[in-house]
Amino acid sequence: MAFDQRPPPYYENYAYQPENMVPPSHISGYYNHPPPYYPPSVPRYVQRVPTEQSTPVPAITQPVSSSTKICTPRIRKTLCLILFITIILLGAAIAGVLIWFYATDSCSGSKIHCGTAGVCVTPSQWCDGVNDCPNGEDENRCVRLYGPQRILQVYSSENKGWYPVCHDDWNDDHGITACADMGYKKNLYYKSQGIRVTGSPSFLRLNKSAGNIDLYKKLYNSYWCPSRSVVSLQCINCGVSRKRVNARNRIVGGSAATLGEWPWQVSLHFHNSHLCGGSIITPEWIVTAAHCVDGSYSDSYHWKVYAGILTQKEMFSFKALRIAKIISHPNYDTTTKNNDVALMKLQSPLHFNEWTGPVCLPNPGMMFEPEQKCWITGWGAQRFGGNTSNNLNAADVPLIEPSTCNNMYVYQGKVLPTMICAGYLKGKVDSCQGDSGGPLVTVKNTLWWLVGDTSWGSGCAAQNRPGVYGNMTQFTDWIYRNMQANQ
Repeated sequence: MAFDQRPPPYYENYAYQPENMVPPSHISGYYNHPPPYYPPSVPRYVQRVPTEQSTPVPAITQPVSSSTKICTPRIRKTLCLILFITIILLGAAIAGVLIWFYATDSCSGSKIHCGTAGVCVTPSQWCDGVNDCPNGEDENRCVRLYGPQRILQVYSSENKGWYPVCHDDWNDDHGITACADMGYKKNLYYKSQGIRVTGSPSFLRLNKSAGNIDLYKKLYNSYWCPSRSVVSLQCINCGVSRKRVNARNRIVGGSAATLGEWPWQVSLHFHNSHLCGGSIITPEWIVTAAHCVDGSYSDSYHWKVYAGILTQKEMFSFKALRIAKIISHPNYDTTTKNNDVALMKLQSPLHFNEWTGPVCLPNPGMMFEPEQKCWITGWGAQRFGGNTSNNLNAADVPLIEPSTCNNMYVYQGKVLPTMICAGYLKGKVDSCQGDSGGPLVTVKNTLWWLVGDTSWGSGCAAQNRPGVYGNMTQFTDWIYRNMQANQ
């Protein structure tokens, strides 16, 4: 089939190009912008300029001045030697700085420090039951939330498993500590409560006689929880929207959003042009796609973040937030788009209000069913090959069974476990260029959850070519580990 001959398709847009816009006049710094991006499927046209052979101009011989006589071969040799020595010394200085940097910050990238031991490990080595850090720090603060009820679970090194925490003797101080162990700032703490459970074979209980020590040291394994209630924990007030949950019949096939409907949606600008979308998860952290910050786009200095604004034209009248650090998933594959997720840490925190707020991260154990209604949002093109939109648009799309998405008529096995399909096999409604990194969300238990980030697709809204998104349930633990390591 002709489809097999195409390179792996995906959504990317490296400039905000509104319709019928007059090209801007040349201003200071304009030529510092990155070269225009040409998708693999779009041919790149290079203007050919004819050249003519001109008649050479005769050289004019001038008399040698007395200053020229001073530049003898001996003097030139001495100057070259001095320059050579200077270059060597400069190179040695630079090498020394680099050695010092990597010696003192050996955990650059996505690795995590083992306390003050000077050792670092990857996020996948945390909470796996093996002490990879010298003092076992990677197994000490293993906290997570499970399922849509946000049940607190702590990893037991003794029993090599995750266990719920009995609500008896629990209080908000313990909740603040547990949330901090997941990477949340203490001032973000929202609430905890007890939830009745049945059938749990084992619990972790608080030792009331323990002193002022770390939370994990206060917990012990028990087969008995008198209240039969476990801790349900919400570390941040997330997933709150002004949107009324109703279907939209018509981003491609979408309709204009209103303020407060999608408060977690941000526009990510590179060199002052909209490049991708992203989702707010805390005042300091944004989730986006790894392909948005790949290669020459990985420099945090050139990025700006706009939140709580509906139109691209408005954004230039508002103060943008700057990025302090970009963390791409260490196993991101540029060819297959496997693990297409990245984190951005802001230099200064966002101020939440009715127009700006976080979406909830999905917990392990959450099940999103095929045909479950989700929503996509972004400033992407409204037709394949079109310009990105000035307005934030939204559309509802159902989730698609992985086996359906991978059959021979759709994506032929290209949708991996770290991906999730959403859309319509008949086409008409879909994400498109410029929507990359933006949210795929759903509502469950009255809260809005981040199901995925816009990753790739073949064309836009084409038949049998639904959108493919990063499967956020696969990335939640990785996100928490990096938030914890970069507080």
